[in-house]
Amino acid sequence: MVHKVPHRTVRPRPRPRRALAASLAAAVLLAGAVAPQAHARPPAQPQAQALAAADGKKVLTVAVSQSVDSLSPFLAARLVSTSIHRLAYEYLTNYDPEDGRTIPGFATEWKPSADKLTWTYTIRDDSTWSDGRPATAKDAAWTFNKMMSDPDAATANGSFTANFEKVTAPDARTLVIELKKPQATMTALDVPIVPKHVWEKVGDFSAFNNDKQFPIVGNGPFVITDFKVDQYVRLAPNKDFWRGAPKFDELVFKYYKDGDAAVAALRKGEVSFVQGLTPAQATALGKTEDIKVNDAPGRRFFALATNPGARSKDGKKFGNGHKALQDPAVRKALFHATDRTTIVDKVFQGHAAEGEGYIPPRFSSYFWKPGAAQKIAYDPAKAARLLDEAGYRKNGGGKRTGKDGKPLDFRILCHATDPNDKAIGKYLQEWWGELGIGLKVECLDNVSDPWLKGDYDLAFDGWSVNPDPDFVLSIHTCAALPATPKDTGATDNFICDKRFDELYARQAVEYDPAKRAALVKEMESRLYDTGYMNVLAYPNAVEAYRTDHIKSITTMPKAAGNIYGQDGYWSWWSAEPAAAGEDSGSGLSTGVVIGIGAAVALVAAAGVLVAIRRRSTVEDRE
Repeated sequence: MVHKVPHRTVRPRPRPRRALAASLAAAVLLAGAVAPQAHARPPAQPQAQALAAADGKKVLTVAVSQSVDSLSPFLAARLVSTSIHRLAYEYLTNYDPEDGRTIPGFATEWKPSADKLTWTYTIRDDSTWSDGRPATAKDAAWTFNKMMSDPDAATANGSFTANFEKVTAPDARTLVIELKKPQATMTALDVPIVPKHVWEKVGDFSAFNNDKQFPIVGNGPFVITDFKVDQYVRLAPNKDFWRGAPKFDELVFKYYKDGDAAVAALRKGEVSFVQGLTPAQATALGKTEDIKVNDAPGRRFFALATNPGARSKDGKKFGNGHKALQDPAVRKALFHATDRTTIVDKVFQGHAAEGEGYIPPRFSSYFWKPGAAQKIAYDPAKAARLLDEAGYRKNGGGKRTGKDGKPLDFRILCHATDPNDKAIGKYLQEWWGELGIGLKVECLDNVSDPWLKGDYDLAFDGWSVNPDPDFVLSIHTCAALPATPKDTGATDNFICDKRFDELYARQAVEYDPAKRAALVKEMESRLYDTGYMNVLAYPNAVEAYRTDHIKSITTMPKAAGNIYGQDGYWSWWSAEPAAAGEDSGSGLSTGVVIGIGAAVALVAAAGVLVAIRRRSTVEDRE
């Protein structure tokens, strides 16, 4: 689906924010591991041997369904990429895995001036880069200033620094950020801090993917040691990480284009963890010895996105989107002819909640749902009336035709590797076909290219939402459009609405949590009414791991939370290896003790979570 991550890109969003295509995963990891037959469990539990490489290292292998778009924190947009960056670099703040509240990260405390236009952060004195140099406020100041001065360096996270007036580091332990106007995200700046002495040597930030020289210098809990495009990313523990070193000797993210192949690898003990399970896979794995299925409310939404007419900031229009979708009546009719309940029950088989507003219910402070009078409920008869009244009537052959006499035939972008896209596409063909509307489901390995070019009518879309929603809101503003048709913007699907922009500007400067939440809900209401997006469902995080590989691991939030794609590094940092022949049972352990030594001068308003982003990309936005 467009699983996006927040941003689509190319970024390199190569990011393509959206999802680039994929290739076969390389069977690299666990060479020499003994994999027993799935139907029999030898007494010595040879599956556990998959943890150890030839040198006896404990290796945690995570099967992922997205390929990395870029290892540059300035370009990466996909969830897999931004999740890896959370492991390799510190951010100013982090988020408590128990409840998502803001806690210290690279900064130990922070405070705003009386007018809230100047923020001062105290940078910790016990963080070092993996090459041995001290990590200081100078590195943070350089990171932000580079984003402010070089548009290419702002590709992935420019929305966070667009309002910055000046950033300085008076000394190694002090970072000062001066703002043009108040900014509500100052305790949720989701930006990886990079080492100045390494990155100041980079010339063209738009072309540098940070994937040629290893190990990559960072100051997070892990160090990136190797990478093969469309195959894997290897990481080693940062033994000097201030919070303590991870417990596994190596962490590997291994790409699988095919979900069934990933599940088969889990069964054989070739990987330790698999995410993005289908209902059938989850049911089957739930009955398998030594495998624990985690099924919890997720932080993503699954939606239908329409092409409102691709355009750039310079006013030029491009792409070949169907012009009929620029008519609100047509968009509303399509959504009235879409049965969300059936999608949740039949496609997700109950492993999801019915879609309503833009922000998932997991983020209760910002969750919004339409009232009875506003809701675009499943009502095929009403959909037909709307089309009739708008002049799109059926011809003698039962086909709806536009004012130009041409039949209403649409295309929808579908991820070739996502069974949900395909299944929902079939339902839409049936439901919309009854209205007299044709639909071609175009399932591609790479949906990013046509998406960025505006060469689509509709698309399956989705994003992972952070505790702070600013990022996923910003991608629908006019400012997110590409500068010219040849450029790549931060926009999701070319929405540019004056009222939405006005509300976005107001929430961005509102420090009062309740008032800001009210504005965010107004934005969701506006987005809903425009009909450019239709949130179909909030999928659960359905994932599984081998209990004979992993003894304990942290979920976020602690109660019924996800393991993969967290707002932080808690899962992989806390994961504890199971001893040979040991089965940890079916329970999840948090395995995390967060020592917050320094007092936080200002805690982010309750309920204002992190703005995590990242859409799986269009192709995998998410």
